[in-house]
Amino acid sequence: MLRCRGELTGDNMNDKKPLGRKSYGHIPHLPNSRMGVADHKCSEGQARIATEKKRDKHDNIIVQEKLDGSNVGVAKINGDIIALTRSGYTAISSPYEQHHYYDKWVNKNKSRFDKILNEGERICGEWLLQAHGTRYNLKDKEPFVAFDLYDNNNKRILFLELIKRVNVEFQIPLTLSIADPISIETAIRRLENNNDFNAIDKREGVVYRVERNRVINKQTGERKKEVDFLVKYVRPDKKDGIYLPSVSNKPPVYNCDLEKYT
Repeated sequence: MLRCRGELTGDNMNDKKPLGRKSYGHIPHLPNSRMGVADHKCSEGQARIATEKKRDKHDNIIVQEKLDGSNVGVAKINGDIIALTRSGYTAISSPYEQHHYYDKWVNKNKSRFDKILNEGERICGEWLLQAHGTRYNLKDKEPFVAFDLYDNNNKRILFLELIKRVNVEFQIPLTLSIADPISIETAIRRLENNNDFNAIDKREGVVYRVERNRVINKQTGERKKEVDFLVKYVRPDKKDGIYLPSVSNKPPVYNCDLEKYT
């Protein structure tokens, strides 16, 4: 029987991390990317592979828009569909109202998540209901945009499988390039020429996903495709959370019709 987070009561998942870990970690930054206090740079080698030259034909580089919202997730644990914050706590236990709206939305859409998630898997995405540092006019778009899917071993699923499994139910970020490295300048130019999510302000940046067809058996030459690493670029003049009440001292700004999520 499919259940949702709303059925969890008392001294259980509301006050601990259902996954036993964070839902999503931090992606290292490319050179000249604006970094926060807790952020870190990627290696020179990773930057070169993503933006300049592949190691060989076995690398595949995907570049997508980095959206500016709240990083959230949905996990299937013992048949439960559980809405999570980035830190891994249940969304309903968050002190922020936008996460309570998210929890309600997941509860209403639990059958959609159940279709794409196997036991122990989780989907991660951006919750764009409330403006952080970039405003969007979402119009007919949902405020949830999926960008990663993890299997029951906490491994990222390949991009093509992500599209196959997730994109039938949910949106994914604007894809700017697949296959070869592209420079940050080229990625930003392509981003500026396409505005899928109707951003009103400057977009935050881009994420590079590097996949590799890696040798897993040297004797037989057998290979297996996997996600090797992710890196990101955030524009240097980006200012975090300028539309959040805690920063602006003004009421929250919403990117879509709030009545649908209350």
